[in-house]
Amino acid sequence: MKGIILHGGYGTRLRPLTYARPKQLLPIANIPMSQYGLISLKNAGITDVAVIIGGDNSQKVKDYYGNGEKFGVNISYVTQDEPKGISHAIGLCESFIGNEKFVVFLGDNILLKEITESVKDFEKSDYDAKILLCEVSNPSQFGIADVDGNGMIKKIMEKPKNPPTNLAVIGIYFLTPVIFGIIKKLKPSWRNELEITDALQMLLESNHKISYDTITKYWKDTGTVDDIIDANKTILENMTPVFEGKKDDGVTINGKIIVGKNSMIKKGVSITGPVLIGDNCVIEGVSKIGPNVSVGNNAHIQNCTIEDSIVMDGVTIDCKITLSKSIVSYNSRITWKGEKSSIIVCEDSKLEL
Repeated sequence: MKGIILHGGYGTRLRPLTYARPKQLLPIANIPMSQYGLISLKNAGITDVAVIIGGDNSQKVKDYYGNGEKFGVNISYVTQDEPKGISHAIGLCESFIGNEKFVVFLGDNILLKEITESVKDFEKSDYDAKILLCEVSNPSQFGIADVDGNGMIKKIMEKPKNPPTNLAVIGIYFLTPVIFGIIKKLKPSWRNELEITDALQMLLESNHKISYDTITKYWKDTGTVDDIIDANKTILENMTPVFEGKKDDGVTINGKIIVGKNSMIKKGVSITGPVLIGDNCVIEGVSKIGPNVSVGNNAHIQNCTIEDSIVMDGVTIDCKITLSKSIVSYNSRITWKGEKSSIIVCEDSKLEL
């Protein structure tokens, strides 16, 4: 089988964070969110992967993933000139897929459950497609599936006003080359895109079989800042503690902590897990870190409190401030004396208040 990761789109809901890079490269627990999909594919034995790119910052995707060698996969790049929908993006990969079955993974989906068993089941089945479903509390905001109770899909609809179930179609699709003929028959939706839900429904109406698995572990479509911070918290909670750095006497540590190589935690610092601190960091002064905080590589933090937040690589924070539910992007510098705040700071920023 082969894999496809969708890495396009403009990420408008995450601006200003996405002005400088695609949203799928934004880190969750210090790893770009699209890398979780790549890891899932590789762990399932899928090593030939097409990454669909588009937009002004596509080169950063190529710069990070390269040919895939350092991740143990073979990566090809397919360019989607403008966001015309998931089905349009899949259709661009027809020559890459050939006659093989394949898995499509949206690059902004975070899934804790491995897909290995679903891949094995689909490989040996005669199904024309397989989708993963997850129960949601707001089904009218998702593509929804109606099922027959015997492991098969009856109907798929996009954001129905009166959903028949609360089973959302999540962004992982198991497909066969028959889908390419369906995509060629699709017409654009009201938002001028070729919708994947329309393609799947047309597949059903053409008497093709679609099975499903229901996901009970964590799944998140990381479309907003709150979604990213929530995913960061959940990933941290499921990580294995390891301390590869150094710490002074007088450091207070509670809960699950991961500290990278050559990082230094100095006297007076208090850390409450789950917390992830990358390589070559310095945490000092009267700083309180955590819970639910990830700090990237080469960060320097002192005299502040950070909770429920993401601090990316190369950040310097030197101020008496409490940051909560915040994202501080790459190479930013914050010097601030103030009260508790929630902020989003984009790359290479300097904030002095």
